[in-house]
Amino acid sequence: MATEEITETAVNNKSPVAKRFRGFLPVIVDVETAGFNAVTDALLEIAAVTVTVNEEHQWCIDEVVSKHVNPFEGANLDQASLDFIGVDPNHPFRKQIAVSENEALLEVFKPIRKKIKEHKCSRAILVGHNASFDLGFLNAAVERNDIKRNPFHPFSTFDTATMAGLAYGQTVLARAAEEAGLKWDTNEAHSARYDAEQTALLFCEIVNKWNKYSGLFQD
Repeated sequence: MATEEITETAVNNKSPVAKRFRGFLPVIVDVETAGFNAVTDALLEIAAVTVTVNEEHQWCIDEVVSKHVNPFEGANLDQASLDFIGVDPNHPFRKQIAVSENEALLEVFKPIRKKIKEHKCSRAILVGHNASFDLGFLNAAVERNDIKRNPFHPFSTFDTATMAGLAYGQTVLARAAEEAGLKWDTNEAHSARYDAEQTALLFCEIVNKWNKYSGLFQD
């Protein structure tokens, strides 16, 4: 078989998810942290949302995983940041459910690797609202814990702040979500799971809107 035929067969065997973003699996990630420095400040929560394409060719949420994370040894805990996100690292309930960074990352990465294989993607690409922040903390935690199999691209991202600015003229997540017709609960905001789910819904809304108006990527 000619090389061109082999390449075409490989492309046709890919899932709609793999075809849409040249083999990347978009995974929406949100982190809650005790500061802005990924090297010194604690990672306190992490959530990841995988997405898929349904029978109506619409992008939608597939699976959600989230973890409360114990601060790594020697981590800085900025009180202003803790007050803003409403997290008390020493709260008894949180102490019962929080896990180490290493355990949190391994539990988050496991379903992502499964979805990469399921959709025949090459690797995951992080989707975030101001994505460089989330990727910075993710990469720092991966390095700190010497995790060898990070499923995410090391530097490329999709940023929903930029996407929403283009689609709706809004860059703040709450305002962009509302402009997109999504519900927003201020009381739930600033938890990694809620923000990741809302960001995933926003991402899917924008991708679906573009697919509809462009006439592309419908199969």
